Amino acid sequence: MARPPSADENGSPFVEYDRQTWAELAPKAPLPLSDADIERVRSVGDMLDASEVVEVYQPLARLLALYVEGARHLHSLTRQFLGDDVSHTPFVIGVAGSVAVGKSTTSRVLQELLSRNPETPNVALVATDGFLLPLAELRKRNLLERKGFPESYDTRALLRFVSQIKSGVSSIAAPVYSHLSYDRVPDEVLDITQPDILIIEGLNVLAPPATSSALAVSDLFDFGIYVDARTPDIARWYEDRFLQLQQGAFQNPESYFHRYASLDEDDARAEAQRIWSTINEPNLIDNILPTKPRASLILQKEADHRIHKVLLRKI
Repeated sequence: MARPPSADENGSPFVEYDRQTWAELAPKAPLPLSDADIERVRSVGDMLDASEVVEVYQPLARLLALYVEGARHLHSLTRQFLGDDVSHTPFVIGVAGSVAVGKSTTSRVLQELLSRNPETPNVALVATDGFLLPLAELRKRNLLERKGFPESYDTRALLRFVSQIKSGVSSIAAPVYSHLSYDRVPDEVLDITQPDILIIEGLNVLAPPATSSALAVSDLFDFGIYVDARTPDIARWYEDRFLQLQQGAFQNPESYFHRYASLDEDDARAEAQRIWSTINEPNLIDNILPTKPRASLILQKEADHRIHKVLLRKI
């Protein structure tokens, strides 16, 4: 058995685990996901495989189950102390990280694993893409080139949604986003009904309040995960993913990005690099990366797009 990490002498609030040590924290169990399941939850360009599910995500799901159990126990004790009978509210997990880093895959894998726990069968997943301002509004505000930046979201609607979830509202609707049309889907919603766990995935969901007197969405999270990697690696993954999409989804005439479908490889790479350097990289550096220290847990990826280290905030 690998030795557990020693206490960090530099005052970091995180304990760092290499992949082998992390994998040994949870009892060995059969792989709960089939090859088809893994293929279904894996995003374009990601390298998720069975070993990563077993060695990284199963221990993480087990840890999250303990956090949920602890939160419910604390709620029960508090309820007894206060003499009320209010039922427990959903355990909310935020998953943040850059474009192309794999946060959507992380969110879907956790949804699959946590929903297999008899104590938390109802696990909902909501992406903050649905809370982006509609394309027409972004154009009106001259924000189309800032899509994904904090100002491009309907932050009030997102905060209201999470607040209602944490207040115990029995059923609430979340807007739906289409990556094909690059816009919200009119008159279509995702009904969220009394989930045991709600996973909220988005670029900047761990951001602090805008002002000292304001409330942030992250203030309502029970656990925050940041999917991390070196910026040059993410840039390369973004470029590779762009080319895969250019040969796939962008070929659909209804795709917002269909105009890129006829580009040759050199021009497609050049366009991907332009989009990365003018939009995604500045957003990562200025808005997303600074939220990493606010996470409860950091999944650190290396150049091969696989998780090699896990950093867990000390309790």
